[in-house]
Formats: sequence, C-alpha cells, structure tokens
Amino acid sequence: MPEPAATLASVRVDRPADGVVVLHVSGELDTSSADELTRPLTEHLVENVRGVVVDLGGVRFLGSAGLESLVVGNQRASTLGIPLVLVATSRATQRPIEATGLSSVFTVVGSVDEALSRF
Repeated sequence: MPEPAATLASVRVDRPADGVVVLHVSGELDTSSADELTRPLTEHLVENVRGVVVDLGGVRFLGSAGLESLVVGNQRASTLGIPLVLVATSRATQRPIEATGLSSVFTVVGSVDEALSRF
C-alpha cells in the first residue's frame, strides 16, 4: 500500500494590530515546502512592521529546510530591527528547535496571545 502524500505547508496571514503580522503555518515544512513559509515571511518583513509572529501550531513536521526558512526570516527581521517571535507548542516543532540549538536564537513562546503581548 503506498504511503500518503506529504501535506504541503500552507500559511495564513493575519494582521491583528497595526504593524503586527501573524503567520499561521500548517502542514509539513521540509525541502519541498519550505518556500511556502519563506516567501510570505520575507514579504511581510518590511520597515513599517513592528512585530512578526510565526505560529507553528499547525506544523506536523519541521525539517532542516523549514528551520532554515525561520533562520533566514529571523536574520532579515534582526537587520530591520523587527522582533520575530515563534509559537511552538508541539513536540514536532519544539524538538527540532531545541535539538539544533536554535532555541537560544529565537524567542519561542507557547501561544499567539503571549507572542502578541511582546509588541
């Protein structure tokens, strides 16, 4: 019996407050789908934005390409002076972030509300 096809990542964008962007990510972030995060993340990192939240709550798999997308976004945000906060609540997202040492690079919180309170 063939294995089911991987669920590609999808990103939904919200703007809950002036200058704040929340990217709600779901699916699997791997080599074939990481650009689904990279594009909207870099597009929303512009000078008039005062904070970006990447909500990984719907992510079932976070591979190295997905982590790279987050690192690239974080570097761009840092260059622009924009705080970027990750919401990672599942083992599927927390474990790769911690195992790679990126938990010391990113601000990681447990909910979108907690992330929004930082701006």
